[in-house]
Amino acid sequence: MKFKAIILPLALALSACTSMSDDKAGLIGVQAGKNIAVATVQNAQIQGFIQDGVMVYKGVPYAKAERFMPPVLQSPQNQLALRNGNICPQGNVNPMDTFLFSGGKFTQSDDCLNLNIWTPATQKTSPDKQKRPVMVWLHGGGFMAGSSLESDAYDGANLAKSQDVVVVSVNHRLNAMGYLDLSHLGGKYAQSVNLGVQDLVASLEWIQQHIDQFGGDPNNVTIFGESGGGAKVMTLMGTPSAKGLFHKAIVQSALVGDDMIQLLKPEISRHVTELTLKNLGIQNNKLDKLNDLPFEQILEAGNQALAQVAQEFDFRNPLNPSQVALSWRPIQDGNIVPQHPKDSDLSGGIPLLIGNNFAEWTSFPLQVDFAKSLNDNKNTWTDEQLQTKLNERFGRQKEAVVQAFRQAYPNRPVADVLYAAASFRVPTIQMSNIHARKAPVYQYLFAWDTPVMDGIPMSYHTAEIAFVMNNIGKAQKATGGTREAYALAEKMSRAWGNFAKTSNPNARGLPKWPAYTPQNGATMIFDNQSEVKQHHDRELMKLLNPNAVF
Repeated sequence: MKFKAIILPLALALSACTSMSDDKAGLIGVQAGKNIAVATVQNAQIQGFIQDGVMVYKGVPYAKAERFMPPVLQSPQNQLALRNGNICPQGNVNPMDTFLFSGGKFTQSDDCLNLNIWTPATQKTSPDKQKRPVMVWLHGGGFMAGSSLESDAYDGANLAKSQDVVVVSVNHRLNAMGYLDLSHLGGKYAQSVNLGVQDLVASLEWIQQHIDQFGGDPNNVTIFGESGGGAKVMTLMGTPSAKGLFHKAIVQSALVGDDMIQLLKPEISRHVTELTLKNLGIQNNKLDKLNDLPFEQILEAGNQALAQVAQEFDFRNPLNPSQVALSWRPIQDGNIVPQHPKDSDLSGGIPLLIGNNFAEWTSFPLQVDFAKSLNDNKNTWTDEQLQTKLNERFGRQKEAVVQAFRQAYPNRPVADVLYAAASFRVPTIQMSNIHARKAPVYQYLFAWDTPVMDGIPMSYHTAEIAFVMNNIGKAQKATGGTREAYALAEKMSRAWGNFAKTSNPNARGLPKWPAYTPQNGATMIFDNQSEVKQHHDRELMKLLNPNAVF
């Protein structure tokens, strides 16, 4: 049966248990009105709502999974999909919970494999025959934390409406619950590896089977994500079971450090598991005890194990190489994730849009303590103070770095070179060079500096999301809600939408955006006056990362 935006004449029997307590009475009482959306999927009716010309369905289950077991696809069932679903268990500390990055608070639960759907509403009771491109958003937070709607900027309604696409966002298992590898212990846990990645594959399978009932085209699916979400996109590009489930990829601010995306080797993963179980006092033949423990206890034991392994093998934080640290991440297990995405041939035909922000994490310390940074920042420094900082940072290379920076960014103050995010920019260029041999690549650099807080955060990590999602109105305290911000959001969301539709992001209002090649180095620099430059910062990046190979 086809997708419908109709008024239900009768109450629907609920056979699916949802995360909303007021849905458990067993019936959905529906009053006549024009803001009710209903998708009929395999004889099940999923009821959402219509808001500002967009049909919204929240917390739709796509799979079920027992703890530390692979996901099992769930058939659609009658459901009120009006409120946010559970998010997957994680720690209570969100490093991105700052003035500039905020959203709702959600309920954590093992029952968290759900997704949200935004699709343009039609004025008919049934949709037109044209199927819309599908854009699947994968949230940030590394492989440790985050959720599909943790930021107000993640809301997919404006992108869906303005670009006439179907937007989907996904919750999936994280941290120890998604990446504690028990597979080598055999038995019923033999497939318990990279469960978070398996969840993502399951969500894409669900989309393939059912998104047409929500007006989407299963043969035109783009996965996109920022930070950890972008790393998940890259991981899926090297995941055999995900092949054919998506057709284009967008990676935003995800590649960090020399290894771009760090995967755990199986022997390291097994050692983390061994130490975690030891910390919990659980023997290998008593793994079912994991089902009885509070999540917080498992996470604490796992994090202790990661810290132990980091010290033992001298793992370094790619954002701060002086810091010994190891985080939860996918395992190069030879099966689910057989090899590093940069080495995989699976993504050979997948067009890629990839880029990062000018400042990224380098301005993050300034956001953590605005009381201090407002009195001590690039706008308050004297020239003598600036020169001292440049000397401390670059030493004998100061003059060469400053000259290269001025050539790359003639309109930026020299102080900004202290915040140029080479740890992101260099691997973005490297991956672009690798993938351009396989498929079209479009590269960008987001250089728009927020005017809020005297412009101190600049183009910080996550800053581009509100522009991609066309959500300036939902992120005014981060963007200032200026006319320039709205104008750039219209252009960027149009470029992302065009890429999803045609594999080409060229859009009205932007200069011509050629595909990237290692020879032309073409990069779209997004700002109030966007422009395309070729190898504009190559010399600067060589100075900031002399060991990098381009």
